[in-house]
Amino acid sequence: MDFVQRVQQHFNDSIEAKTQTMQVLAQPITEAAQHMAQCLASQRKILSCGNGGSASDAQHFTAELANRFEIERPSLAAIALTTNISTLTSIANDYEYNQIFSKQVQGLGQTGDILLAISTSGNSANVIQAIKVAQEKKMTVVALTGRDGGEMGKLLGENDIELRVAHNITARIQEVHILIIHCLCDIIDHTLYPNSK
Repeated sequence: MDFVQRVQQHFNDSIEAKTQTMQVLAQPITEAAQHMAQCLASQRKILSCGNGGSASDAQHFTAELANRFEIERPSLAAIALTTNISTLTSIANDYEYNQIFSKQVQGLGQTGDILLAISTSGNSANVIQAIKVAQEKKMTVVALTGRDGGEMGKLLGENDIELRVAHNITARIQEVHILIIHCLCDIIDHTLYPNSK
């Protein structure tokens, strides 16, 4: 087996997935980022959630906002619902795993906030429950999905935004998701702080 060729194929497949997604999602990504910037400018916050690699992406996004992305600016209000192990395990133990995010959205979310919901399949039950609670609280949902969007794609309302990576391989979807997250962070920064370097 030629492993060098396999590495090259991974790079080529990733480039192709990103190029195809750029052609479809450049405008929706921009719109989502502008909604996020407006949310933050209105003294609201962004909550994020996901499982596995998507949990890491949710935390990555939050770190870029709460600390900094590429420009010097004040901290922005973002909370990853994946990080408090005591909260996660108590909800999973006392209720059920599917509520680990939705109960936090119930307690932390407010009208005007945004939920960044991440799932490569679009079918993560606990993320779906979080979306439902966010919608009840009149929060906007920005959903990072993959494949055909799954149940999350069907659940979103007219004020929500789906950023769907229409690919069937999880690794490719995750690679594009992190690029989308960086695009969101960049536009948020330059919308809120246009004169920063």
